[in-house]
Order: sequence, then structure tokens, then C-alpha cells
Amino acid sequence: MTTLTTTPLAPLLDRLFEEAAAATSPAVAELSAEERSRFIRSKTEYLDFYGRLKDLWLPVSRETGTLLYMLARSSGARTIVEFGTSFGISTLHLAAALRDNGGGRLITGEFEPSKVARARSNLTAGGLIDMVEIREGDALQTLSVDLPETVDLLLLDGAKALYPEVLTLVESRLRPGALVVADNADLCPEYLSRVRSTGSGYMSTPFGEDVELSMRLG
Repeated sequence: MTTLTTTPLAPLLDRLFEEAAAATSPAVAELSAEERSRFIRSKTEYLDFYGRLKDLWLPVSRETGTLLYMLARSSGARTIVEFGTSFGISTLHLAAALRDNGGGRLITGEFEPSKVARARSNLTAGGLIDMVEIREGDALQTLSVDLPETVDLLLLDGAKALYPEVLTLVESRLRPGALVVADNADLCPEYLSRVRSTGSGYMSTPFGEDVELSMRLG
């Protein structure tokens, strides 16, 4: 038995995934495909774009959530940084792994206040709020200070265009063997080019349909 598969977290996650699947956003529906593509790739309009997405959950898939738990557990992670809290589904999976690893610290960043409040509520309901520090604001500022001396796992699941910038903020803290999980990394070719290039300091491979899994080399 694990924290992930027992009460209160297991039924909570079932409910949250159902709510996420049913969520809609009129603001997003009004955008053309060209506008959405421009916003996703922009390094300057991300606050505007993701502000429009405040009603959408943007969660990891169930499979990716399970993968995150397994990676954090198997690597014995004690310190985790997450970019993009949203409503906290991925955060719950990672915090559950920390609990089952015997404790630790998860720092996660989210700029949308309504999502911060909902994520905090979900983490409280899941009995995991004590494992998590939610930093409200632009991650380029909130994740640039007061990070743990070493980071065991980094999850990138916020504004896709900022994946390289957030990796740069955390990179010096990643221990040899640390894992970097980037959801929907195909939306940021710059990031993929960086972690896959020879001499980048990473071993990296696509995993499943929408995840790039990288390991920090010594």
C-alpha cells in the first residue's frame, strides 16, 4: 500500500481527474489556432495566455502522474522543484512520493492566485500540504531564490516557452543523477535541443507520447 493508492489521496485524485476532464474555458475557445500557437511559443506573453487558462486544469495525465510518483520513489527523492502547479494534481503525486520516501520538501510555483488557492485546498484534503511550499508569482522570480542546496527531481509543466529559462535557474542545484521531467516538451524545440545535445550535461529521451525524461550527468 502507498499514499498514492489509499485514502484520502486515491479517491481525491479520481475526483480531480474527472473535474479536470470536464472543465471548459470560453476564453481559450475564442482564440484561433494561430493565436494559441503564438502564445504557447512566446517568452513575453505567457502571463496573459496562462491567465486566460485559469479555468482549465492543464493536468498531467494519469499515466504521467503515476510515472512521476514512481520516478520520485525509485530515486529516493527528498527535494523536488516543480514549475507549474495549476490545481495541484502533479504536485499531489510528487508529494505522495516524498511522504513514502520518509519526508522531504517540494517547492512549486504558480502565478495564478485562484489556482494557488485551489491547489492549497487539494493538498490539504490529500493530507500532503505539510510537504509542499507553494510560491505564488512569476516562476522566473519565485524559483530564482532560496532553492535547496541539491535538487533530486525537477518537473517542468508550466509555460512551455520558459522551460530553458527555468532549467537554467535550477540547473546548478541538480545533483548528478537528478531527473528532469518535462511535460509536453515537444512544444519547446529549444528545450529539446538543449537537453539532447552532445555535451549538454544530460542524458535525455522521449518517454511515452508527451514527456521528455532527462538525467543530469556528473
